[in-house]
Amino acid sequence: MTYAQPFDRIKIRVAAAVFDGDEIGLIHRNKEGRDQYTLPGGNVEPGEPITQALARELHEELGLDLAEVSSAPELTWLRDAMVTRPGGTPPRKLHLVFRVHISAPIRARLHTVEHDDTAGVGHLVWSHYKDTVGKALFPPVPLAELAAPTAPLDAARSLLPTLDDTNYEWI
Repeated sequence: MTYAQPFDRIKIRVAAAVFDGDEIGLIHRNKEGRDQYTLPGGNVEPGEPITQALARELHEELGLDLAEVSSAPELTWLRDAMVTRPGGTPPRKLHLVFRVHISAPIRARLHTVEHDDTAGVGHLVWSHYKDTVGKALFPPVPLAELAAPTAPLDAARSLLPTLDDTNYEWI
């Protein structure tokens, strides 16, 4: 009999750093008495194009219609994660993190509460992107290291170090 091994399957997750100027929108949850901040996003469905998955997830979680955004989402970071967590055999996850820039009128129409079947209720909170330092951010990406929300990145800095149980704690 063959048993499933950790990380023997790969899931792809898309997420967006949604900026309104210097402020970023994060989904805040309290998990086991600890604050967690998540970039809006979710898993790509089998056969679903990446950009379609991003548009679907942002619409589901925030009510954001990417067709209203003036510039295309920009792939900013790729993070490989092999982190043990509660439940069944964990998948390896590839996190594709995009930057999306919105205007104040679009921000005013976004959902402020996000319901997730597995993670519970989250609240959309806005803060200066540099204030993400020290926050439990998922997926962990170096938002505060950006010179500005629109600053170009060197492609070599887009591939982040792999996450595993030695450098990341699942909340």
